[in-house]
Amino acid sequence: MMYEQMIDDYLAGSAQLRLTVGDLTDKQLDAIPIVGKWSIRQVICHLADFETIYADRMKRVIVESEPNLPGGDPGKFAASLSYEKRSVRHELEVVSAVRRQMVTILQSLRSADFQRTGIHSRDGALTLEALLRRITEHLPHHVRFIDEKRRALGL
Repeated sequence: MMYEQMIDDYLAGSAQLRLTVGDLTDKQLDAIPIVGKWSIRQVICHLADFETIYADRMKRVIVESEPNLPGGDPGKFAASLSYEKRSVRHELEVVSAVRRQMVTILQSLRSADFQRTGIHSRDGALTLEALLRRITEHLPHHVRFIDEKRRALGL
């Protein structure tokens, strides 16, 4: 299958995230070293929330004909979903479990299945391939922000 590397990269993201934050204390996770930016805990909660959203989107594209894919406002999620109280360990488990489940599903597909589409409420038509690419790139994108926060904390 031509998507093997993409699927491998997707799976590897959860380990990369765990390595990036695994040594941090609660105080470091909750610090806001860059004014106006989220804490590392908030970033991790955001990642876990959108991991499940992307898994749902991908599943819908796999099983439905051009399903509607609702968007989500990260700021509203952060404001309303108790990010400050959530366990980073639990959030990392969510990311890892969702990715392991999705990898089993993705590996069972034919190459043509990755061209199935859903209709995103903001971005229009998106293929399964595009959704997988977006969520695969989502973790490294935010790991860069976490690394920036770690440097600002002197870590």
